[in-house]
Amino acid sequence: MFSSHDGLCTIGALAEHAGVSVKTVRFYTDRGLLPEASRSTGGHRRYAPAAAERLSLIRSLRGLDLPLPEVRRILDEQDAGGAADVLEDAIARRLHVLGRGLAALRWREAALRLVQECPPAERPNRLRLVGAVTAPPSTASLVRFWRSWLPPRMPARSVTAFLERAVPHPPDDPRQGQVLAFARLHAFVTQLRGGSSACRPRAHSAAGARESSVLYTGLAQAYDLAGGEMRRGAAPRSGEALDGFVDAYASAYGAHDTPAFRRGLGGRLAADPRIDRYWDLTTEVITAPGRPPEPTPGSAHDWLVDALNANLGATLEEGWARSSLSPTTCSEGQAH
Repeated sequence: MFSSHDGLCTIGALAEHAGVSVKTVRFYTDRGLLPEASRSTGGHRRYAPAAAERLSLIRSLRGLDLPLPEVRRILDEQDAGGAADVLEDAIARRLHVLGRGLAALRWREAALRLVQECPPAERPNRLRLVGAVTAPPSTASLVRFWRSWLPPRMPARSVTAFLERAVPHPPDDPRQGQVLAFARLHAFVTQLRGGSSACRPRAHSAAGARESSVLYTGLAQAYDLAGGEMRRGAAPRSGEALDGFVDAYASAYGAHDTPAFRRGLGGRLAADPRIDRYWDLTTEVITAPGRPPEPTPGSAHDWLVDALNANLGATLEEGWARSSLSPTTCSEGQAH
């Protein structure tokens, strides 16, 4: 192929050697990926021996579906003496794109089967629900809901930390039930977001920037501890998780953790509005088939409220017991 007197070959010979068309070689040359060594007196392109190996590399990269800009970056780095990192980054980016594409296909397939296999009378509603969700699904509507629900002066870092716990990450390979649960979750927050202030806990009304940061940092730690208890199957009870839960509210209110504070907190939490539907659907989205339900901030909160109520009940019973065993009570009982 390179047997000419100057060691160069024509575009046709290079194309034939590489098993591609002349048009393909010309395309890569015109875009600066495959440099020509010179032109003949008749204006024909001529290529050096290195062009064959370079063309083979270009074809391999394109065979992996890497876009031309990525191919150019890899070739430029190779010309500079090193292309390993650039190649690795390009492949990682391409794998990410392919992963998103595969996830989208899996969600579309599950959504289609969800509509196909449901009773005919339910199809219009199912179609409306799943048709409102992108594939792969976006969590933007959930994020918007929580941003409007959280205290308005809450620090950005605390907001981000809360969103990481409160917004479920849809699985890449979902079951039909997970697709339906996420679609219902999207519909729920979309309908509720306009009135999200109505479902805020009363703690928000008194929370400034510092207080909300203290409150939600403490709650996050308490929810993590409660989640560990829930995974072990423990019933709601006193302990480190409950103490951290109460302390989060006490610190935000500038109060101390006393029996009186716990009684008042129990009453406030019982009167707070609830969004159980959100957490129930979130559990359906994130729980893998055949696995116990994964704790969420909502279910951990309920566990801790139940633990607080159990603690208050135990404290009250203990108080009654002490009262009945006091010397005054005993002597009065004996007098009767």
